[in-house]
Amino acid sequence: MIRKPVDTGDPHRLYTVTGGRSRVDDDTFDLVTLIVAECEPTPGMQSEHARILALCRHPTAVVEISAEVKLPVTVVRILLGDLLATGRITARRPRAGRSVTSPPDSAFLKEVLHGLHAL
Repeated sequence: MIRKPVDTGDPHRLYTVTGGRSRVDDDTFDLVTLIVAECEPTPGMQSEHARILALCRHPTAVVEISAEVKLPVTVVRILLGDLLATGRITARRPRAGRSVTSPPDSAFLKEVLHGLHAL
């Protein structure tokens, strides 16, 4: 199988999308943080913000958002920071009850496998 190079987008476009910011001030959003929209997109909203809100009507992981909007995770984290600051989303970390070294349950693995097949 030949892999295609990852297209991270035009650097000028990414600079514009993030307003010149290159990193998030804190580490609120890791790859598996679940994002839930608290409102609908509004007219005049930045298109990337609107797309994220539309995607997150149900809890959606940061990595899934990145894949759907076809933007690097770092850019998505900046956009999510904007939405969180304005109260348009809620961020939920995965449950901390499990140890990092404990294996994931079979239901979770089945969901991951299903998601990979859907790609």
